[in-house]
Amino acid sequence: MTDRRRFLAGAAAMPGAALIGFQGLLAAPAASSALPPSYAGLDFAGMQRRLVAAYDVDTAVINFDAGYYGAMTRAVQAAYVERIGWVNRYNSTFLRGGVPGKPLAGELNKARAAVARTIGADMEEVALCGGGTDALYALIANYRDIKPGDAVLYCDIDYDEMQCAMDYLETSRGAKVVRFSLPEPHSRASILATYQKMLDETPRAKLLLLTHVSNRNGLIPPVVEIIAMAKARGVDVILDSAQAVGQMPFDVRATGANFVGFSLHKWLGAPLGTGGIYINKKRLSDILPWFGNRVYPADDIISRLPTGTADFAARLTIPMAVAQQEQIGIDRKFAHLRALRDHWVSRAADIPGVTITLPPEPDNYGAMTGFRLRGMHTPEQAKRAQAVFLEKHKLLVVAKAGLKAGPVLRVTPSLFNTTAQLDRLVDAIKTERKLFE
Repeated sequence: MTDRRRFLAGAAAMPGAALIGFQGLLAAPAASSALPPSYAGLDFAGMQRRLVAAYDVDTAVINFDAGYYGAMTRAVQAAYVERIGWVNRYNSTFLRGGVPGKPLAGELNKARAAVARTIGADMEEVALCGGGTDALYALIANYRDIKPGDAVLYCDIDYDEMQCAMDYLETSRGAKVVRFSLPEPHSRASILATYQKMLDETPRAKLLLLTHVSNRNGLIPPVVEIIAMAKARGVDVILDSAQAVGQMPFDVRATGANFVGFSLHKWLGAPLGTGGIYINKKRLSDILPWFGNRVYPADDIISRLPTGTADFAARLTIPMAVAQQEQIGIDRKFAHLRALRDHWVSRAADIPGVTITLPPEPDNYGAMTGFRLRGMHTPEQAKRAQAVFLEKHKLLVVAKAGLKAGPVLRVTPSLFNTTAQLDRLVDAIKTERKLFE
């Protein structure tokens, strides 16, 4: 009984004490989600101190790879450990519905409801899964309305495995795959012109993969305008929001997207192996059940994903991660992440031989940005540079290939990073700027 009471009390008790010293910082709400580059009124130094203290991360290597895994705060980690113990204690009794007052579906629905609140959806439009890749494979591979000869489109900024999923529609359904790239430097005007051109030149276009935040270089394209442009031509969009949910303000209704896949272990800071899909309730029938799943009814979104045994403790921890984010405030969080990005970019942009891959155009970037060293033209060179930064400077930046303009080194600061760590990165870039000259 004591364990059960602790479980029931955990979600309610921990958020208030989770970020000790945050209450004063969080008293004044952020002014707007459209924050100017100056982030006027943001208590950057105070927020940095409090955020860093909320995490327990190793600093022998400075991690600038939040685009892979964002890490849990101490409080979320403690909640996860508690839930692991609880699930293990009650094991199949809980999973079979034998714990009084704790039905499995009811507990998981608390996580679904928290995620739905985060993205501005109804709970029945959200299902949980193992991550953004799982979510997007399910949406792409099971998209119903593809006939032989229909065209599906994707871009060089899109995630590798999602490109594979789009290619699968060619081999499995007879679709024609149309691949294209975005010109650099990326600007709002050039991005919109490219998408418009590709849609205009593809009369049988049926499906477009659109990445909300590129994992390659951090580009945030004008998502709302592109989705509207596609819809006007009768083209459905599958939105890859793996790097968006939890990083930036997100309202799925405002995007106009009907199909969205996302991660929760990146920017939301939930345990590893958590993610979800959103399907507009009016369009549920356009995504087929997972391999003909009949365990759940066809009108239940849960049937659109694998329904095998999952890490239930991780999923039960999602409400705690959402509570942490709500405590910080998504506008303030996004502003802080952009301020960290601007700190290093403003210092690295003038280093001879260094190219920042995103121009400082409003709203086209968040935490993540790539850079190139002069002479770095191949994926192998980018991997070599990554190794130099890791082994010599103890800094984790990530080599990313796939852009037509060439590979980049991706820098993704997180809430646990500091400006002093970013200054170390700038010094390392100065040292290695001639690595390939």
